[in-house]
Amino acid sequence: MKTCEQCHLRYPNESTFCFVDGKALVHLQDPRVGMTLAGRYVIEEVLGEGGMATVYRAQHKLIDRPVAVKMMNPGLSRDPVVRERFRREAKAAQRLAHPNIIEIFDQGDTEDGSAYLVMELLEGESLGTTLARGRLTCERALPIMIQMARALARAHDFEVIHRDLKPDNIFICSRSDGTDLVKLLDFGIARSLQDARLTGQGELFGTPHYMAPERITSIDAGASSDLYAMGILFFEMLSGQLPFDAPDVPGYFMKHLKAPVPSVKKLVQSLPDSLDSLIASLMAKDPVGRPVDAHRMHNDLLAIAHELEVPVPPDAEAEEPSSRRTLSPLPPSAMDRWAKRMTVFEQMLSRAFAEKPPAELAKMLDQVKGLVAQVAELRSESVAAQRELEAFESRGREGRQRIGFAVDALGIDASKARDEARAVHGEVTPFRDAAARAKSGVLDAHREILVWEGRSAFDEPYVALQEAYESAGRAVKAWIDARRAEQKAATHADACDREVADLEFQIHELHAALAHLEHTVEDAKTKSETRVAELDRRTEALQVELLAIAARFCAPLRRRPELGSLFQELEADAAA
Repeated sequence: MKTCEQCHLRYPNESTFCFVDGKALVHLQDPRVGMTLAGRYVIEEVLGEGGMATVYRAQHKLIDRPVAVKMMNPGLSRDPVVRERFRREAKAAQRLAHPNIIEIFDQGDTEDGSAYLVMELLEGESLGTTLARGRLTCERALPIMIQMARALARAHDFEVIHRDLKPDNIFICSRSDGTDLVKLLDFGIARSLQDARLTGQGELFGTPHYMAPERITSIDAGASSDLYAMGILFFEMLSGQLPFDAPDVPGYFMKHLKAPVPSVKKLVQSLPDSLDSLIASLMAKDPVGRPVDAHRMHNDLLAIAHELEVPVPPDAEAEEPSSRRTLSPLPPSAMDRWAKRMTVFEQMLSRAFAEKPPAELAKMLDQVKGLVAQVAELRSESVAAQRELEAFESRGREGRQRIGFAVDALGIDASKARDEARAVHGEVTPFRDAAARAKSGVLDAHREILVWEGRSAFDEPYVALQEAYESAGRAVKAWIDARRAEQKAATHADACDREVADLEFQIHELHAALAHLEHTVEDAKTKSETRVAELDRRTEALQVELLAIAARFCAPLRRRPELGSLFQELEADAAA
């Protein structure tokens, strides 16, 4: 590998490079620049390179908007597990359809077998880059936190756990009004609760600085582990430093497992107690001590923002979709040039032979005209098929957004129900303990009765026996009252559990509707893609034939000096 001295990107040794001011290796040219993917995306330049993939800027040929292409590095393409994780990144992010989650437009494989994703092109910087300049003020941090919470709530509503939340996976863009727009990135190691195929025993993924205790001790850690990572992110955003420091990975693991949760307010005394308490709860060692879900975290952040009079960013429905596309007019093509060339060819015959050109040349000109007409027709069909493909993609995107909003509404209700269920279950325990104590009192009273019954043998009435019976009656009544209270609390808890289950069932039904939509759209897209590929193949074959006939047409005419200006016109057109 070679490293560019200017942009510090790494490229294969065989890559070409240019010289600037006599220096070598100043900027290297990736061989993929200039290639076209799926007949639609033209790669223009390298944006960044990592261990797993390289990100390129590209342009859609029919839609007037740039995109980013994330392409798996060739050395990893042969690993089926890595390829599946790469593919799952596209699926996970694509179905979430949220303004605060990067949008995936397309995915596929190159001719050499490298997997790629086509994503929205983001302008801005990672949260990591932002924090490298220093901590954020509470006024700037809160709107960013709120959007992070919204993105995470959407992911969890669709049963996707991110598992690698860190500053480099949070991207900060700017809205038209200058406020921050957050995008959650990189679902490459996300785990769907419905798909454990790639979560093998002993595997541990993520960044140690942000890893929840249960992530360290169990690969089956749930959505609450993402909340823990959020707590560390919030701590870092507000203080400019991590809550735990260690010399190595095991050291970080021990801090997450054993070290007391620090207070961010001790580092930034101007922070409100409510925010300090929220961050501390997010970083609780026991998941039960954390907010019940990301919706609750979001609600708490909203309350803190209102408390501090910090403007709240627009909600998901109010955000302008970043994927809004406008179909451009039919772009200029080689057909326009061939129309000019045919005019020049006709002028050549007219100038060289007046009204009686050789039959062979006239026949070749007719062949050129016929082939140009066929290519134009095929190209028109290809454009129509590609725009039909875009319509299917748009339908899928709009459907995902519509279902996402519905899931979000149900998720908010489910969050409230979970919160109530947690509180009610917490109330059941004291009632259960009270009933157990009351039962113990009854057993004690019963033993006292047996003692005095034995002494009296029912020959003489003892006052102590009377008192034992009366005490037992009071104990039984206390036990009855305690059991009724316990059963009432348990009934309330069961009702809360049923409400949660009902809301989760409705959410799962929407998941099924989304799966059906994606299957339908994917089938339609596959048919359109197959049609586009076939039309492009036929067009390329005709163009090869067209160029061959045009070359044969021009060959005998090049010797005629009177046609020199016309050939210069052809050459100028070809060079343009």
